[in-house]
Amino acid sequence: MDQYSHEFLNSINQIDATDWNKIFSSQSIFLSHEFLSSLEVSGSVCIKAGWQPHHLVLRDTDSKIVALVPLYIKTDSYGEYVFDWQWANFYARNGCDYYPKLVTAIPFTPCNGTRFGIKEGVNSNKTISMIVDIIKSEIEQIHASSWHCLFLHESESNELSHNQTLQRLGCQYHWLNNEYQNFDDFLSTFSSRKRKNLRKERTRVQENNIILNRKVGNDIGNSDWERFYYFYHLTYLKRSGRQGYLNKEFFRILSEKLFDSIMMVTAELHGNTIASSLFFFDSQTLYGRYWGCQEEHEFLHFEACYYQGIEFAIERGLNRFDPGAQGEHKIQRGFTPRITYSNHLIAKPKFSSAIENFLNEERPEILDYCNVAKKYLPFKNEMP
Repeated sequence: MDQYSHEFLNSINQIDATDWNKIFSSQSIFLSHEFLSSLEVSGSVCIKAGWQPHHLVLRDTDSKIVALVPLYIKTDSYGEYVFDWQWANFYARNGCDYYPKLVTAIPFTPCNGTRFGIKEGVNSNKTISMIVDIIKSEIEQIHASSWHCLFLHESESNELSHNQTLQRLGCQYHWLNNEYQNFDDFLSTFSSRKRKNLRKERTRVQENNIILNRKVGNDIGNSDWERFYYFYHLTYLKRSGRQGYLNKEFFRILSEKLFDSIMMVTAELHGNTIASSLFFFDSQTLYGRYWGCQEEHEFLHFEACYYQGIEFAIERGLNRFDPGAQGEHKIQRGFTPRITYSNHLIAKPKFSSAIENFLNEERPEILDYCNVAKKYLPFKNEMP
């Protein structure tokens, strides 16, 4: 394979947006230059936030980009959703530093997708192998403990597993579109009791006189964004005692750069907006990302975050709805458990060996959980 030069960039804006998006063409919206740049420009992603951009670029002898890897130097484990706090504690108990570490991920966004942008026509397996070697060297250079590649495609994960990294499994819950014509068509696949329960949930929201609206793109006004942002932080404060990771400037920039890929659900009661949920979408997938409310109402969260999303995905003919991490309550509402993948390169052999043992013990538990969880799906027949 040709020898490529490489460099690490402290901002995605050191790469032209057209060049970045060309390499990552047809991939997830979260890998777009617009999304990642919005995180950096707004200050939601920065050294202070624990996410220092350190993106990897490979170029050929003509200085043309052949590969891109979103990369960050992390000084904590917040906003990753592949939890490794126990590993950090293990390092500390042995008198070693777990941070800094290198992470390839979409900050604060546990959505599955490719993590390597490789130019068409370039051998991807050999390029990934080269990337691993470069990152191993960088780990030594900056005295990091490890590199973590999160929520990547299974094929990429398997390839990394052949390159001295440890594979870790997880489980999420995704809604899959079986060519449904409408929401009732989807519900017709449920067992009678489960179908009745879900309809009861939706009816209860209507009985409380709550009106749901879906808005896309420029139909989302400034007042909608203001209320959404307030609800978003309010909900974080209720749950964790801390504000959300993302600041107002991030959402403002995003509303300008990616307006045609955004859908917002608003919930109104007696003319007042009491809750909002924010979604992103591309040609294949709907992504449920953020939610907030100022009043708690029975089943409102399910309606605003799940059922409205399912209806939108059916209307748009989207193949999949990824509503975000965690939440076993999604299963009985028709979201199928699916295995997720991450890979981990641990620099020190003794720590790598111990973590490998941990993952070997964890793996069958995750697989068993995913298989058992599927038995609680509401469908009357096994779904494809």
